[in-house]
Order: sequence, then C-alpha cells, then structure tokens
Amino acid sequence: MSQIDPALAHWLDSAAGSLDTETGRAGEVLTRLAAGGVLSLGIAPADGGAGGTVSDAVEAIAAVSERSMAAGFVFWGHRAYVEYLLHSTNRSLREKLLPDLIAGRLAGATGLSNAMKFLSGLEDLQITSTPRGDGFTLDGKMAWVTNLRPEGFHVAAAVSGGASGAFIASLAHDDPGLVRSADLELLGMRGTNTAAVQIDHVDISPERIIAGDAAAWLPRVRPSFLGLQCGMSIGLARRTLREAKACLGSGRHALAEPLADISGRLHQQEAALHDGLRSGAFQGAPAALFNIRIALAEIVAEAVGLELQAAGGRAYLARPGAGFARRWREAAFVPVITPSLVQLKTALAAQRESAA
Repeated sequence: MSQIDPALAHWLDSAAGSLDTETGRAGEVLTRLAAGGVLSLGIAPADGGAGGTVSDAVEAIAAVSERSMAAGFVFWGHRAYVEYLLHSTNRSLREKLLPDLIAGRLAGATGLSNAMKFLSGLEDLQITSTPRGDGFTLDGKMAWVTNLRPEGFHVAAAVSGGASGAFIASLAHDDPGLVRSADLELLGMRGTNTAAVQIDHVDISPERIIAGDAAAWLPRVRPSFLGLQCGMSIGLARRTLREAKACLGSGRHALAEPLADISGRLHQQEAALHDGLRSGAFQGAPAALFNIRIALAEIVAEAVGLELQAAGGRAYLARPGAGFARRWREAAFVPVITPSLVQLKTALAAQRESAA
C-alpha cells in the first residue's frame, strides 16, 4: 500500500467497516486525517501547508482510499474546498478559514457538483440570489453534499445572479436560514456526513464570495476538483488488484494475464492524470480529464470483478468476505459520484457534436 502515517493507517484499517455502514465515527475522520498530516499536502507553506502540488494531495487521497473509500471521500470533499480558497482572490476568507481547515477543526465541503454540471450545460443552478445592500440574500438547495460535519462546516455554493451572472459563495453551518438535513440513507459510505442543505433567505456579505465570476473561475478549479476525485478510484483500484494478486494460486493462474493488463492500464491513467495536472493542460482540454475519470471508473469495475473471481466463494461468505463486500459497494459508488459517468459521457458527446 502507499505510505501514510502508521497511526492513521492503523485507524483507517480498523474503522473502514464501520465508516462504510454506520454514521457513528464520521466525526473522527477529519481529526485523524489532520493528525496524520495529509490535509496539509499540496498547500504552500505560506498558506500553512506542507508544500508540494495538487498531485501530492491526489496521491494522499489514493493512499487513504486504499484503506477506506469513505475516508477518502471525506478527504476529497474537504481538500477540494481548500483548493477553491487557494484559487480565490478573497485573501481574507482564505486567511480566516485555512488554519482551521488544515487542522481538521473545520470541515470544508465542495457543494459545486451542481456548478460543474452547469458548466457543462447539463443543469441549471439551484441557488438564486437577491441583492441586499452590498451583499445578497440566497435561496435554494443542495441535494447531496459530503463532509457537512455538524460540529462546524463551510460549503462552497454556486449562485445565480451578480454582475457576471453567477458567482461562488461560502456558506457556514450556523448561517441563519441554512438547514442541514439528517444524513442521507446511503447504501454504503455512510460515515461521511453526507446530507442535503436547504437555503432559505440566507444573507451573505461580499466577504463570503469565493469568486465573483463563476463561468471564468470554474474552469480553473475543475482540473483539481476532478483530479482529486480521481484519487479515490486510483486507491480503490490499487487495493482490489493487490487483493486479487494475493489470491493467485492453484487454479487461479488464468487470471494473471488480465491482472497484469488492468494494472498496466491503471499505471497509464495515473501517469496521464499527473502529467495533465502538472502541465496545466486540462484547463484548456477538459475532455482529456473527463476521459481519464471514465477510464479509471471502468478500471475499478474490472478490478473488483477480478478480485471476486480470484477469491472465489470465500468472497461471498459474510465474515471472510467482509472487506470484499465493502470494496464492492465502494466500486458501485464510483460511477455515480458527480459528475457521474453518464454526465461526463453526455458532455463529451455534446462537445463532439459541436465540433462536427
């Protein structure tokens, strides 16, 4: 497995099952990630981080997801919100929130799934604004947001209105008029503080605006948003392939060739992802990143199927197969994470039609 702090690794291994099926340990995840030092990766020392690039954060999310994709999902949502602040010109908001975010005292949630679909022409924005003094009053909803830790969170939201037509704001858990629902009844990944948000006449000041022009800003953060998300697929694929390889013995040699093939394709996609993040190519060519996200999801599906074949009937027994059953549910989540594979394929098809 990829190297992370031993204490964090031990906790993830012990908590993985409960984080998938229960909500009781959700409040521990950020604290553990912060103690393990991974929340500071890819953040400049001047901003309170450990240095490195967004690729270092991708690798950290992959390493966590190898052990628990629920924890990796929380990590992604939190780290994506941090990335939004790092790309914002709102220095005062960044300086106010980053220390608590890096220390795991405050949860960050992306809330921009709707915005990314809006950017690709797939959905209208679900939050509206009305000017109020030098700020705005917001109304709307977010149907599915992860890392809404009840102890305290900030969530990024795409809002229609403003001088540019749409802007990005940061909403807080204690804003009057903001209501977090009970945790959603998920099939798995339940220890992730995933809930809906209702927004009724929430007043915000200009100090809460992350980006004043959503259409210009979103393409700049989309590579990080999707790149960090890919870390979850990479980690899960690595783990399932390793589990499959460990089962290759008598009567399973026929699986060696497909195992090598899937592993090779995984390495290729990882390299393409890191090359694109490093060069900045994805800003001007989002289709390349969409295709990587799709390819990684397909690799995960093949890898978990291969693990089932390699383990055989043992994987279908409740106790011996508990880890496999969790990874099977985790793999089922990969295609539906927003933007889903259907949404990405729809956007690619539309792009091809417009170019024809």
